[in-house]
Formats: sequence, structure tokens, C-alpha cells
Amino acid sequence: MKLSQFKFKLPEERIALHPTKYRDESRLMVLHKQTGKIEYKLFKDILDYFDDKDVFVFNDTKVFPARLYGNKEKTSARIEVFLLRELNEELRLWDVLVDPARKIRIGNKLYFGPDDPMVAEVIDNTTSRGRTLRFLYDGPHDEFKKALYALGETPLPHSIINRPVEPEDAERFQSIFAKNEGAVTAPTASLHFSRELLKRMEIKGIDFAYITLHAGLGNFRDIDVEDLTKHKMDSEQMVVGPDAVRIVNRAKDLGKHVCAVGTTVMRAMESTVSTDGHLKEYEGWTNKFIFPPYEFSVADSMVSNFHMPLSTLLMVAAAFGGYDLVMDAYQVAIKEEYRFGTYGDAMLILDK
Repeated sequence: MKLSQFKFKLPEERIALHPTKYRDESRLMVLHKQTGKIEYKLFKDILDYFDDKDVFVFNDTKVFPARLYGNKEKTSARIEVFLLRELNEELRLWDVLVDPARKIRIGNKLYFGPDDPMVAEVIDNTTSRGRTLRFLYDGPHDEFKKALYALGETPLPHSIINRPVEPEDAERFQSIFAKNEGAVTAPTASLHFSRELLKRMEIKGIDFAYITLHAGLGNFRDIDVEDLTKHKMDSEQMVVGPDAVRIVNRAKDLGKHVCAVGTTVMRAMESTVSTDGHLKEYEGWTNKFIFPPYEFSVADSMVSNFHMPLSTLLMVAAAFGGYDLVMDAYQVAIKEEYRFGTYGDAMLILDK
């Protein structure tokens, strides 16, 4: 497959700037892979497609307030710093992106906060935009993290939601089951699940499994090669524990549905699967890149938002649902005024 095959014209007004009032009342397009049939539902209707002992696999990563604004020493130039990951707890080292990158050099100091600012020193240039910062903070690590996060804001992806951060974003850019901190962007398919919907699913006998994949900005990076086999995904930290393995594999053995909630879950499961299609325990990193054609081993259904043109997220959905079917469904979604992006509507792809 070529990058250009995932290009389509998306009207700007189709990109959702805000979430729906209630999580589970976004629109849901149901795509039947075997027949090509499309149904138009509300998200809470997803319950109708699953039964007792079917399994939903969720990503329980938690987004932290990764975007900070600081000032450069001497010039006081305003600098945006995006925290990517903590490299060394003891030394307070963080891998970050800075903007504008051209203004930052090794040895520069940045000041965050108005009165008693937190200070960070640039100690390494790793990429054209990436830097390593050392935060100068003498207190205990938990106090440092609390102080650092107090300076940050909800890291809405500017490329998708081009507006200022609002108070509701702190809650809505987070799934209700977010638990393990480490993501810099939300696994968007998870945002549609409300507590009420999860309770109704539980009453119906549907089981839940939780894996962790700390979603990074690699999900939104531009692909700069036409030949997709030459694209390298950023590595992301992930954990598939024994409980998730037990729940998913039991459903597989019983012939029950396994639904991957989002592209991060699908990539995580496909990163640690046995030759007989069973999930395996794993703790480490993955740079799994899924694009058509691809033979999936674990899930037989998938929840996905409507993603942006040329995105790796769209490619995962197209690989699972079938390239032609999914790309055609996206044109239907545009015509039917579905909402795209992080706060947009959802698609349920059923393989059987």
C-alpha cells in the first residue's frame, strides 16, 4: 500500500472541536465486513451487537498534562514544551518536544510558572525538534511530579482540535477507566464509554479486559514516505498482564467475540500474540505498524473513531475492515455529516 491511497478530502467543518454532551450519545456507524452493510446508530446501541461472555478490550492508559508554556532566559521568548516521557527519575530528565525549536540550544534555561518558576536546562538535542531537559528541583520525586503537572495543560492535539483548552477537556480527554499514567494523547475510541453504558454491558454479561499502551505523538506524526513499508512508528510502552490474557483467551476458546476498543488496543494485542491466535503476557515496548493487507489474530470486532486522512490510525482501521470497504464508509460518513477526529463519532467494524 502507498501513503497516497489514504488521502481523502475532509471538509474542515467535519472535524469535531468539542465532545458530545454525553459520552455514549455520539453517533455510531456499524460496518459489517462480510456483507458491506452499514447501519446508523448511537454509540450506546453498541450493546445490541454483543452478548454474554463476549469481551471488550480497553486501554487503561491515563493522559497526563503534557503541554507546558515557558520562557527562555534573557530573551523571555515564549516556548511551548511538550513532555513525551520521563527518562531518569533521579536526575529529573525528560524527553520533550520544543516549539519553536530553532530558538533552543544546549545550555539554555527555561522558566515555567509566574512567581517561583520551575527551571529546566536543555542538556541534549536529539532530533530537529526533540530535546532532553533536566528540571532543577530538589524536593522528593512525587512533589516534583505534582508541581510539574500543575504547570501543564491537557494536551489536545493542535492538528485535530485547533482551539484553546477549556476546563471540560481535563475530564473529557480522558477515558473513565484511565488508570496507568503515561499517555500524551487519549486513546480516542475509549472516550465514548460512559459509566452507565459499562454497567449495562456488565449486566448483559459482557466481560472487560484491560491492557496498557501509553499512546504517544507518533499516532499523529506525518508519514514522509510513499512506500508504507519504509515508515517507522515511534516506540510506545505497553503492558499486557495475566488477567487480560486469561479473559481474552477464554473468550477465544469459547468462540465468543473479542472487541478491540481502538487502534492502540489492536496494535498492542497484535504485538504479543502466539501462533495459534492467543494473547500472551508482555511488558515492554512496541513499534508495531499495521496497514493493509494484514491478517489479524485476536480480535473479530473493533471500535474506532473516524480518523484523519493519511494517518496511521486510519490505516489500522482499513487493515481490519478492508481497505475498499472502510474508505467507502468514510465517504458515506462525510456525506452523512459524521464528526471526525479525537472528539468525533465512532465506527464499529464487525468481522462476523
